[in-house]
Amino acid sequence: MIKLIASDMDGTLLNDKGELPLEFYKVFKELRKKNILFAAASGRQYYTLAKTFETIQDEIIFIAENGTLVIYQGKEIALNPLDKKIAEKLIQKGRTIEGANLVVCTKTGAYIETTSKRFISEVEKYYVKYQVIDDLMQVEGDILKVTLCDFKGVETNTYPYFKDLKEDIHICIAGEHWLDMMAKGVDKGLAIRNLQQLFNIKYEETMAFGDYLNDLEMLQNAHYSYAMANAHPKLKKAARFIAKTNEENGVMEKIKELLE
Repeated sequence: MIKLIASDMDGTLLNDKGELPLEFYKVFKELRKKNILFAAASGRQYYTLAKTFETIQDEIIFIAENGTLVIYQGKEIALNPLDKKIAEKLIQKGRTIEGANLVVCTKTGAYIETTSKRFISEVEKYYVKYQVIDDLMQVEGDILKVTLCDFKGVETNTYPYFKDLKEDIHICIAGEHWLDMMAKGVDKGLAIRNLQQLFNIKYEETMAFGDYLNDLEMLQNAHYSYAMANAHPKLKKAARFIAKTNEENGVMEKIKELLE
């Protein structure tokens, strides 16, 4: 019996307009009746996720910032920040990449130092709480991740700049234009393992959905691992099953099959 369902957001649960499926709340109510936990697992910040699920935010587990922050019922379950010196090194290196824009993510909000309209428009899709500052090196508090937005494509243009740091950090390609860098060993998979331990849930009792490479570790920690039909080819190879595209409500279809 499934006890935990975790789903990525963009390209997975949400349609291409960033909207939840119309039947989501009805299906979620049925999950709660059966005591099945649901986790929204995303590179998005906590505040954005909480706003998306505003009316039921105390009933959903939020795996935010690609697993660096996990919150349930308003309580912090896990917080895994970057070493401050490593974060500063990533910021300095990110500044050398032509066309790339930095986002420094903390528990209290995101920070940027670029005012490009196109970049800010992209930032606002995922970060409802952000601030433009003069110098990202002056960000105070725990830094959860350092993110780069590159409209040339991060997989081929940005990622190579950080390959030499793979032993020190966890690097994940979170989307065509997004590269996320967190503390070593921190990802959505770690968040899933923490939840499994906390709620006494087995690997075989876990279902997960994703579409991009930042979902890889999450799918590896769920027996019922689904890549969307629109997923990255590498994720499809890693998943045990394939769901229909996000535009076809593939996540909802598989959850309804489970409930039936």
